[in-house]
Amino acid sequence: MELKTMKTSTAKSSFTHLRGLKLAALAIGSTFVLAGCAGNPPSEQYAVTQSAVNSAVSAGGTEFAAVEMKSAQDKLKQAEIAMHDKKYDEARTLAEQAEWDARVAERKAQAIKAEQAVKDSQKGVQELRQESQRTVQ
Repeated sequence: MELKTMKTSTAKSSFTHLRGLKLAALAIGSTFVLAGCAGNPPSEQYAVTQSAVNSAVSAGGTEFAAVEMKSAQDKLKQAEIAMHDKKYDEARTLAEQAEWDARVAERKAQAIKAEQAVKDSQKGVQELRQESQRTVQ
């Protein structure tokens, strides 16, 4: 009977010990996974953002959407600093925000240019009408 009790308590302590090892392995594994995610610089996002900022500048963002362009460029600069400081999550967030600010600036610049083109076309049509009326009279 005494032997049975010892086997039972040994089995329980082995189970508890095994459970503790599993939990420790899970915790260590999770730590490595999280560290791996946080440890990777957002190089791809940074490149996409840089491209978006360049496109916005090419579209006339600095002239037609100065506020949005300044915001995009400032956030891109902050993302670069965060990457240098190895604050990769912060850098990724800032780069994503800068990308969207740049996209807004690009679309706004394109819309203003299109609006100006429509106004120029309307003015041209009006001038042609006036010219045709002068020649008819």
